[in-house]
Amino acid sequence: MKSKILALALLATINLQAITVGEVPKEVTISGEDGGLVKDSAPWSSSIIKDNVYVVFYVDPDEKDVNDHFTQELKKKHYSEKGDYETMAIINLAATWKPNFVIEKILAGKQEEFPNTLYVKDKKSVLVKEWGLEDDASDVLIFGKDGRLLFYKSGKMQEDDMNKAYKIIESNL
Repeated sequence: MKSKILALALLATINLQAITVGEVPKEVTISGEDGGLVKDSAPWSSSIIKDNVYVVFYVDPDEKDVNDHFTQELKKKHYSEKGDYETMAIINLAATWKPNFVIEKILAGKQEEFPNTLYVKDKKSVLVKEWGLEDDASDVLIFGKDGRLLFYKSGKMQEDDMNKAYKIIESNL
């Protein structure tokens, strides 16, 4: 009986932490041994997700190609030219068997190649634990200017998902 109660309490706690569409997620900071910004290892805080529409990719390096088709289509839309639009790639380094130093070198090159995208290292799956994002996956999140989560998809974006994402972005710019 005690084990059933403990299991229910644990599930309730996990559900309380889960990110919810329509809400501003709890503020999370990734710093120090947990990770940080790729460009200078400074701490990253989710509190920066405001004042713009943010498309955030939270990606296991082993799943990096899953949503390339969506990324390429986003580029063709030229949302950044319309203003109030940002992209962010948060890499879940704990989700891969690949050595961190190899991935970090690749990420440094990506940050130089795409200076308008903010790259973040999550070395200990902080957002999996704090927001309940999918581990070992490619997650796409869209946030409004007020920091509310407007869209969340884990896994491959299908045509319907992509069209919904574009409508959300366009109606919030």
